[in-house]
Order: sequence, then structure tokens, then C-alpha cells
Amino acid sequence: MAIAIRQADPAPLGALQRERTVWQRLRQHRLAMAGLVFIVVLIALAVLAPVVAPADPNKQDLFARLAPPGTPFDELGEGRYWLGADQLGRDVLSRVIYGARISLLVGFVAEGIVLLIGVTLGALAGYYGGRVDRAIMRTADVLFAFPDLLFAIAVTFALGGGLMSLFIALSVVGWAGMARLTRSQVLALKERDFVEGARAVGAGDRRVLFRHILPNAAGPIIVAATLGIPGAIMSEASLSYLGLGVQPPTPTWGAMIYEGRVYLRHAPWMSLAPGAMIMLTVLAFNLLGDGLRDAFDPRSRR
Repeated sequence: MAIAIRQADPAPLGALQRERTVWQRLRQHRLAMAGLVFIVVLIALAVLAPVVAPADPNKQDLFARLAPPGTPFDELGEGRYWLGADQLGRDVLSRVIYGARISLLVGFVAEGIVLLIGVTLGALAGYYGGRVDRAIMRTADVLFAFPDLLFAIAVTFALGGGLMSLFIALSVVGWAGMARLTRSQVLALKERDFVEGARAVGAGDRRVLFRHILPNAAGPIIVAATLGIPGAIMSEASLSYLGLGVQPPTPTWGAMIYEGRVYLRHAPWMSLAPGAMIMLTVLAFNLLGDGLRDAFDPRSRR
């Protein structure tokens, strides 16, 4: 009986040791650490935007309309449009910094909702099987039948646009993939010895599932969530480009690219600056996700 209890309830130090091992492997992955540093800096810029941004992102100065990068704010030269000005004389750098708030907020919140729904439904489907499994997986199959972006456009259009509509649309689109991944992990773990040991000492389904199975399936889920954040950021940028995201004058990277499309020949910085930020942010999350995958499972390295 004592042996069964130790198998059912692994010592907390074991989990702590696993976390340290993952962190040590991640630190050895230079590209992943570079991505992590970029993400941390970007989050800091977004949080400190009122302090860091050189100007009010919505302040208009028609005399500085389409001013090129490096143009002084005024005749005294106190501050400059380091990334130029847009068609209304607004500072592009300030709008890029404030736009990071929306992109990161959508990425983290939408993926958080995806985690909550997808992991819960996938765990229930994999653990209980039968009718529960068929109902959840057939619903997921229906969602997989639609292109993600088109389905998100339809949901956002039906809800009328705005930040809350983005959260709902992206979570509805994304939970099915997370549920399928979680289900596969639960199916692989629920017949393992440590799970049988937990049942043998009288642990209920909830304890077995959320205390023993899901913690051991956390690695692939964390990797999938990390790689899902840039997908949400790209979807937000696409929806904002189509006018279905956060409404003006709130700066978003997608909306800035849309506004700058008319001025690509005369003022390419209007679109290049937010486009470069989207590219770098997505790249950073992908690098971090690849590093986490290798850290959780060194055998996955090529």
C-alpha cells in the first residue's frame, strides 16, 4: 500500500526537478532565448507605452503629414519622428509601441481561452471516451471543415467587431486543435502505471485527471500554446486589416498596414514598421516554441 501511495502522489521535488531540467535545456537553445528576450522586451514596451512612446499615438499634426523618418517634431527639434509620420501627422513609432498592446493582449487572452476550453474538453474526451468523446470530437471535426480565417471573419462580422469579438472568434477557431492534442495525450497516459496506482488507492476521476494525467501532459500543451500565440497575433492583424478588429483611432499593427497601403510609394514606412513588428514578434514566439519543444523532449531535435 505504501508503494502504491508513492506512485500515485509523486513528490513535489520531482516536478520541481523536471522544471529545472526544462529550463536548463531551454537556456542552451540560443535562438529560443533570443526569442524570449525579444518577447520580454516587447511586453515591457507595451506595458510602459505611456512612458516609452515619444508622443501621443493619436495626436495629429497635419503640418508633419507623411514626414519621413528622422524629421523633428517642431522647429526647436525637441524629439523626432524616428519612424516617420502617417497621413494625419501621427508618430508611427508611438503607434507601433501602442499597437503592441493590442496584439499581445489578443495573443495571450485568446490563447488562454483556447487553453481553458480545449484542454478541458480534450481531457474529458480522452478520459471518458464513448459518447462524450464522440460528441466533442465530432464538434471539433465540424470546425476543422472551415478555413480558420474565413470562420473568424464570419464570427467577428456577426458579433460586430471590437476586442471582445476578436477574443470570441479566435477562441472558437482555435480550441478544436488544442482539444485534439490534449485528447491524444490523455489517451496515451491514462493506462500508465502511476494512473492505475492512483485509482488503486481510491483517487476519484477529477483527482486522477487533473492531478496526475494533465501535469504529465503539460509539455506538448505548453509548446502548442506558445506556437498558437503568433497565430492569434497574425489573425488579429488580418482581421484589423479588413476593418473587423479594434476600431480606429486605437492603433493596431494590422490597421496601420491597411492605412499605409495607399502610400507605399511615397511613405513606405507607414506599412513597413508595423509589418516588421508583426514579423519579428511571430518569429520570436516560433523560436521560443521550438526551443520549448526541444527542452521538453530532447528526442525531437533534428
